[in-house]
Amino acid sequence: MAEYVGALDQGTTSTRFMVFNHGGDVMSSYQEEHRQILPQPGWVEHDALEIWERTRVVVEKGLEQGGLRPTDLAAFGITNQRETAVVWERATGKPIHNAIVWQDTRTADLCDELAAQGGPDRFRSKTGLPLATYFSGPKVSWLLDHVEGSRTRAEAGELLFGTIDSWELWNLTGGPSGGRHLTDVTNASRTLLMNLATLDWDDDLLGAMGIPRAMLPEIRSSSEIYGRAIDPLAGVPVAGILGDQHAALFGQVCFDVGEAKNTYGTGCFMLLNTGTDPVTSQNGLLTTVGYQVGEDPAVYALEGSIAIAGALVQWLRDNLEIIETAPEVEGLARSVADNGGVYFVPAFSGLFAPHWRSDARGVIAGLTRFATKGHLARAALESTAFQTREVLDAMNRDSGVDLTSLKVDGGMVFNELLMQFQADQLGVPVRRPVVAETTALGAAYAAGLAVGYWAGFDDLRSNWGLDREWQPTGSGSRRDELYGQWKKAVDRTLNWV
Repeated sequence: MAEYVGALDQGTTSTRFMVFNHGGDVMSSYQEEHRQILPQPGWVEHDALEIWERTRVVVEKGLEQGGLRPTDLAAFGITNQRETAVVWERATGKPIHNAIVWQDTRTADLCDELAAQGGPDRFRSKTGLPLATYFSGPKVSWLLDHVEGSRTRAEAGELLFGTIDSWELWNLTGGPSGGRHLTDVTNASRTLLMNLATLDWDDDLLGAMGIPRAMLPEIRSSSEIYGRAIDPLAGVPVAGILGDQHAALFGQVCFDVGEAKNTYGTGCFMLLNTGTDPVTSQNGLLTTVGYQVGEDPAVYALEGSIAIAGALVQWLRDNLEIIETAPEVEGLARSVADNGGVYFVPAFSGLFAPHWRSDARGVIAGLTRFATKGHLARAALESTAFQTREVLDAMNRDSGVDLTSLKVDGGMVFNELLMQFQADQLGVPVRRPVVAETTALGAAYAAGLAVGYWAGFDDLRSNWGLDREWQPTGSGSRRDELYGQWKKAVDRTLNWV
């Protein structure tokens, strides 16, 4: 019997392949970055072929690093950056344009046009989402409008659309030679094209955006066998697909109503399990599918999406060059006692939850001659904690339940200064698991469940272990004073564009 389960984690800045054992321990991991293509302000693209090439490399190297063969894997799952849109030729596998990334804002005018009838919540009752540049449906519409001849070709079935999970699955299962064109309910729920009640594409939504049904993937559950892979994972069942934040919810074993997690990656994403009935947000959150296992009913979640978290540290490194590596930001931030009155609101792509303001742009407020690069670094880290508090406050109001602790994961959770400040701002304990990269783990769990490698949720719950916990410190008045200043800075970002 195969001893392990794999996970392909295709993120915004890199692609990684990981292998886990039955206890959820990492047996092997290999990762490579890909380019961030920025043609003009507000536009963010990826080369989908480059991502596919990186995928082959990380799988081969990940197996090699662990001394493993494909036959050692019972199955593998896929998790992915969600709202990034790819359109490619069915016959050749060649994309008609670079992938348009979830951070991209070029569809602002289209979203405004769609909102002219019914406002930004025009489709919320069906999709759980506001009209925003974040989601992939408008990106597909933009591509069909701006790549010559593409709409006619799409209607004829010559072109395929997919979020990155579909692109990876299609290539991994044969590409032009029989590749499976599928997606799961979590990724489909982020397109503005799927009806949350039917879990299928909605003809009214497709018509409003001018997107032919012929180019769309079939929607499946998050945990089932979709097909078997070709090289470099020849014969291994592909048996799990979850958008990255849903995968983290799954990897954090948030299977009960009221359980929540927050992932600190390129962006920052908090999800709260609301059970088998979708909850409509009154406070700027998204209603989304959390996961669906096989034939079981779909489980829904409330989500607060923050566009820029770890990406701000990358900006300090790559654009300002005040650090050489991302981990250096903590030491630089610790070089000062506090933020020195400096607040950084990284609205590089507008503001996501709970504001949904595409007209916002980034602001650094409170600068004096006293401010140093240490204060700037500290303000950058604190911005992630402040944005998370905004989301948690909205989540508490929507759910009517005050969270008593927060499970955290993602690359930034190893920043001890940030995690302590986060606990201080929320006033609840922040808990980091032993395996902090729960996105990949969640994809592995979904795949393993589908093939019987794990028997059920209790198996997965027993794998979760606490690595570190941060208890809140300081007074509530100080916490609210800092947060009040942050809110003033947020107001300065609005109506910029």
